[in-house]
Amino acid sequence: MAELLKNIFFTSESIDEVSKTIQRVYPAFNIKNFKNCIFCKEWEMLELKQKMRHVSTCLRQHLPDNYFQAIEILERIAPEIKGFEAMTLPDYVEQYGLEHFGRSLQALAWFTRFSSSEFAIRPFIIKDQKKVMEFMVQLADSEHDWVRRFASEGCRPRLPWAMAVRELQKDPSPILPVLEKLKNDPSETVRRSVANNLNDISKDHPDLVIDLCRKWKGISAETDKLIKHGLRTLLKEGKTEALRLFDYADPDQIGEVQLKLEKENIPIGTGIYFEVAFNNVDSTPVKLRLEYAIYYKKSKSGLSRKVFQVVEKEFGPGKHHLKRKLSFLDMSTRKHYAGEHFLSFIINGKEMARSSFNLSSG
Repeated sequence: MAELLKNIFFTSESIDEVSKTIQRVYPAFNIKNFKNCIFCKEWEMLELKQKMRHVSTCLRQHLPDNYFQAIEILERIAPEIKGFEAMTLPDYVEQYGLEHFGRSLQALAWFTRFSSSEFAIRPFIIKDQKKVMEFMVQLADSEHDWVRRFASEGCRPRLPWAMAVRELQKDPSPILPVLEKLKNDPSETVRRSVANNLNDISKDHPDLVIDLCRKWKGISAETDKLIKHGLRTLLKEGKTEALRLFDYADPDQIGEVQLKLEKENIPIGTGIYFEVAFNNVDSTPVKLRLEYAIYYKKSKSGLSRKVFQVVEKEFGPGKHHLKRKLSFLDMSTRKHYAGEHFLSFIINGKEMARSSFNLSSG
């Protein structure tokens, strides 16, 4: 099993290196007291982000009381701090910089070159959205890839593991000037962030995103790839307007779909094969996005649907057959529970066939 991230970062060795780096630019820094502050009796119980927050809190106690002086020190050491430890620097700004708005924004733009300020910028957006979004539009013109990525990633309405920005969920229009500037960015990392931002927005404003992608389609092969990734949720949901953007066929052009499971009673920890047969009743090839969904039984009640992609290509006229394997091995990301489950086969966003099966504990 892979080692937990919280045990990889913020080790005694890495904290010692951070401490020595700070002391080189700020000789008054007391390394011993700083490390004693960090490695308190609760330290081993903390999760990764809790450790990051604790370290930035200890920094506050051992750097100058003057915020501007402290930030100058942290900016000087930023190029030398690596790994998740570097995330402590923007976190320091998030905790202590809201009352020094302009200086803090500049610091976040600098820190993001070496780690990421995407989480730390959120409280600033909530406090003064207009000012921050004007700043993000400016950053979208930066010569530095990671700064341009920050311009998009930092204002995602639904950024994972971060506080949601409710106002941008309600009205994402302030984000659009940033995305317009970055839609054909030379960096794939930046374009991927734009796609993720579009995907976030599409969950609340699908028609807005489809209209925007329709305007962008054809600008370049890279932008076409971006918009397809940005529309992934709508494509999985079978949103007709999204499917049409990529010339997917109407699923009604497909005849009866037959779905067959190798067996219907399956012990947890094993796997089975399923087979699908379908017929393209059209006289010409059709572009199909084939997926399957498993409706997993939850620990208490109800079902959780998870969609998996099979293949995406053109299928000629006539009958077609596919065979795939399902695994029900427990993993760190998924635990299986005994009881009735369902498997469905999806063509261009539409469930075309469904079968039930039973998972057993042994």
